[in-house]
Amino acid sequence: EPVGVEVESGAGIMDALVLFLQLLVLLLTLPLHLLALLGCWQPICKTYFPYFMAMLTARSYKKMESKKRELFSQIKDLKGTSGNVALLELGCGTGANFQFYPQGCKVTCVDPNPNFEKFLTKSMAENRHLQYERFIVAYGENMKQLADSSMDVVVCTLVLCSVQSPRKVLQEVQRVLRPGGLLFFWEHVAEPQGSRAFLWQRVLEPTWKHIGDGCHLTRETWKDIERAQFSEVQLEWQPPPFRWLPVGPHIMGKAVK
Repeated sequence: EPVGVEVESGAGIMDALVLFLQLLVLLLTLPLHLLALLGCWQPICKTYFPYFMAMLTARSYKKMESKKRELFSQIKDLKGTSGNVALLELGCGTGANFQFYPQGCKVTCVDPNPNFEKFLTKSMAENRHLQYERFIVAYGENMKQLADSSMDVVVCTLVLCSVQSPRKVLQEVQRVLRPGGLLFFWEHVAEPQGSRAFLWQRVLEPTWKHIGDGCHLTRETWKDIERAQFSEVQLEWQPPPFRWLPVGPHIMGKAVK
């Protein structure tokens, strides 16, 4: 029992330290939090965030390109007699993944931020080997515009960190995937609990959510995927691509409906 009390006491001290540091960061970034409180920050964020992501993906994909090619090369195995694959990119962002999809994919894009559309149009013009179906402005938790079992593949990269409910999004992914269809994912997740890096993720998360358009630093997304009742999940861990950002390790892999 004394050991349990000691652990509980240590956790209490750590929580108090995190709260103190969160308040310190909040004071240092007070204008940002005031803008968010007044409802002024969200329109600004929705406008600048696509440009931020375009810059970030251009730099990060140099580090991750070979792994991305390896992951998405598996889409070729799904081609039916028609040679086409119905592919949904969830939280499509700037369309940075398009270059990795094999020829014959019919791509539907979903993102809640309409400001990404001009970036998608540019990406599609640079990737003529794909067929661009449509861009739907919607949240992943409710993709009612898409029919049940209408997709062969769903791609979800750096998305589940910022949605309201990863569980609901994965339910929708299951709904729109045909039986045997594949979810390909690439997500950043929390650092190991108890580590110094995890402590700083907890400290920075309330502020980072405003900067990163709802991005959570401490989500254990692999648990959501494993609980989502896919028939098979293959998962691989990758180190963070940028040490100067508070985002943690990445998980990549696929899940079979």
